[in-house]
Amino acid sequence: MEDEMATIYGLEYQCRCLTPQLGETDLVNFMAGTQNLKRENQVYLINYDDINNILTTKSYPHKLGEIWHIAACSWDKTLFSTVFSKTQKGKKKVNAVLWKLPNEESNHNSLIQLSDLNTSEYGDACQVMFSPDSYDNEVITLVDSRILYWDIGSAESRIKSSISIDQKLQKTITSGKWCPHQNHAQVCTASETSLKGWDLRTKMSCFTIENAHEHHVRDLDYNPNKQYYLASSGDDCKVKFWDIRNTKKEVKVLSDHSHWVWSVRFNHLHDQFILSASSDSRVILSNTMSISSEAFGALIEEKEYNPTHHDGVIKIFDEHEESVYAAEWSSAVSCIFASISYDGRVVINRIPRSERFKVYFEDLIED
Repeated sequence: MEDEMATIYGLEYQCRCLTPQLGETDLVNFMAGTQNLKRENQVYLINYDDINNILTTKSYPHKLGEIWHIAACSWDKTLFSTVFSKTQKGKKKVNAVLWKLPNEESNHNSLIQLSDLNTSEYGDACQVMFSPDSYDNEVITLVDSRILYWDIGSAESRIKSSISIDQKLQKTITSGKWCPHQNHAQVCTASETSLKGWDLRTKMSCFTIENAHEHHVRDLDYNPNKQYYLASSGDDCKVKFWDIRNTKKEVKVLSDHSHWVWSVRFNHLHDQFILSASSDSRVILSNTMSISSEAFGALIEEKEYNPTHHDGVIKIFDEHEESVYAAEWSSAVSCIFASISYDGRVVINRIPRSERFKVYFEDLIED
């Protein structure tokens, strides 16, 4: 049974950030932002026609500077954010902005700047996160050693509250994730080698995982279908899984990469499928059935069924030639994912057919 071929596209400049267009649930769309010191940077809207295997792009000028992070809004497909850097008077400043895509029928290709999430009072921004709740109109910016909680529902965005991590240790937040559970009242942040959960209501820490990785933590993701479980990746070449109710030891470790792991993502429909992307130029699709929300499904009735037998590497994707900084699942078709490497190469792939058929037949048994 042959799998579909990868679809490859080269962006004009270097790039290290990618996001699915979360508010778009009909089309397979992704967004990417470029990094170029000398020329005008671009935001790309990438569309993949999964029926005809055709990839097309639209580009929009991003005149503010190099794009380090891009995030899409889940409740409005036209809304997104960028974190960008610009050098002024010999000093590099990193800030964040909210944008709106122009009307699809418009002839203009200019982005609409909605709001400046100015964090200069607190430091350099590293990431923007949109609330998982479509009615909140709230975003979070991660800035040096602070979590800034914004209300973007009015004409001018304002900071509702601020949480400061332990400044005595002088740790800088490098990444974070808004929890899709717990009434969306928690976020988790990564600082150096540690992970820390925060309650947005009390502004207090709700869990801590010291030395989660031997070296810097690069990324993290919550399991969307199973409470208390999250994954992290780091410079120790590992992906680790945690139960935040018992943080003394990881639940599972994947050690299949040979260099820093920049990205880790749960599949939003079948969370046993894990994507990881690394500086070793590879994207790895793994199966973690034993710790997934589907570990004890219909097949548990089979006497010899053991979910750990399903665990392991499903496939290694090696279409990239440079460091892969991001791999993201499509929000429209759950078996499709995109990855991006520093040279601007975008690759579209799918979960192999054999794995998709396994899931399909298991779902039939459950029904």
